[in-house]
Amino acid sequence: MLIRISLIIAIVAALAVGVLNFVMVKEKIGTLITERNDWHGKYDTTYAELTTTKKTLAQTESDLKQIQETLATTTAQRDKAVADAVAQTKRATELNDKLTKSTTERDEARQDLAAFRATGRTPEQVLTLDKLIKQTQEALEVAIEEKKILSRNLVSVQNKYDALTKEDYHGPPLRADLAGKILVADPKWDFVVLNVGEDQGALANGELLVSRNGKLVAKIRIQSIQKDRCIANVMPGWKVGEVMEGDQVIPAYPAS
Repeated sequence: MLIRISLIIAIVAALAVGVLNFVMVKEKIGTLITERNDWHGKYDTTYAELTTTKKTLAQTESDLKQIQETLATTTAQRDKAVADAVAQTKRATELNDKLTKSTTERDEARQDLAAFRATGRTPEQVLTLDKLIKQTQEALEVAIEEKKILSRNLVSVQNKYDALTKEDYHGPPLRADLAGKILVADPKWDFVVLNVGEDQGALANGELLVSRNGKLVAKIRIQSIQKDRCIANVMPGWKVGEVMEGDQVIPAYPAS
């Protein structure tokens, strides 16, 4: 009997525990379902918002791309407008300069015309006079050149005369500022080529001192002259050392 009562109590307790567990599980299941439904609603809302945000972002990107294209087009148009403005400004400046130059030339032409009219001469007379002036200038230039040639010939003849008539003749005095150097030296035949000639004031039979590093090397006498060159011989008794290319020369008897 006791066992039966214990068994019944155990069964009742088991049923009570089962009922209690069922009630608690049911509550938990209800809570979970409620939470699930709540989260599902939140998910749906978030997904819808996300979808809307994506659409908005896509539209924004499209609008931004359109704005960028418009900005690029506007920038290109602005750059072209600036370049056109610079070109127009440059052209305007050039035209203004040309206008100023033309105005100046016009004024000068008017002055020349007024001066020409003041002479009372015809154009033909002016042309004849201009031709005559040019011919006179050419004749004057020829006469000046002939005078130079005659002067050199006279100096040459005078030097030769002095060499024949004067004792202890040292040649013609040379320009005090005459200075040059030896370009070619031939120690066998004792002749040299200098980088000075008629244009620098060299004269036939003129005597020059040859030096190197401030020391006398020899004395030379000019034999033949060209425009910017001359040939000279080393004078006997005046050869202190070998004459070399690059040695300096100055007049032995400079003109006062």
